[in-house]
Amino acid sequence: MSNADVVIAALRTGYERLAGVVRTFDDDDLAGPSAASEWDIAQVLSHLGSGAEIMANTIQLVLDGKPPVGGDYNQSVWARWNSSTRAEQAAGFLDRNEKLTSLFESLDADQRDNLRIELGYLPAPADVATVGRMRLSELTYHSWDVRSASDPAATLDTAAVPLMLQIDTDLSWITKPAALNGQQAVLTVTTSEPASEFSLHLGDPVSIDQAVADAPDGSLTLPAEAWLRLIAGRLSPDHTPSSVDLTGPITLDTLRNVFAGY
Repeated sequence: MSNADVVIAALRTGYERLAGVVRTFDDDDLAGPSAASEWDIAQVLSHLGSGAEIMANTIQLVLDGKPPVGGDYNQSVWARWNSSTRAEQAAGFLDRNEKLTSLFESLDADQRDNLRIELGYLPAPADVATVGRMRLSELTYHSWDVRSASDPAATLDTAAVPLMLQIDTDLSWITKPAALNGQQAVLTVTTSEPASEFSLHLGDPVSIDQAVADAPDGSLTLPAEAWLRLIAGRLSPDHTPSSVDLTGPITLDTLRNVFAGY
């Protein structure tokens, strides 16, 4: 299987998992809080549904050899979703995410390898695997936002985690170095499922080095999915696995403040 094949398979798995939960929701469930602090569950589903609609349209235009639409199109999609009822947002999530997932699955081997998709916010058109991983990351985090509201032990989808770790991580836009209060440290980060080891440089800026430092100031050991939730601001005390182990001068609360979420 190509990398695109694996990504598309993970998109299907992640969608089906969340869809199975969403189909059980009533109006009260949809109005309940999600782990995305500013959104209720229906708003998370609306975000995923509108994003799926926009991405599917973008890919279809490329397949049809047509130019990309202007920014007014996205605004009109968001406005329509924002004005929908919670029940409509949930139903729309199911419909639009099924259509996007099926569109990815319909791509043949040549398209999966050679198609290039202009997203408008990247420096160059991206291949299917890259676009799919971006969508997978969004789906996986927001699926957790929905599921963890009623299950504190919820984890990110297993199939998605190794693929999300492949995304180039520029921490500059998701970190708040001021939360370190002038402290600096280098931590060796060791993950499991999958296993990996790298250095986290805590300073200004915060950065990652794939090489392990010779003399780190401490260590952070945790499941890979917990690492991904940490850097996305989703490792609050009540959602932190007991296996997370941190040594050195930096506290876990400080790390949570550095990675405040986005």
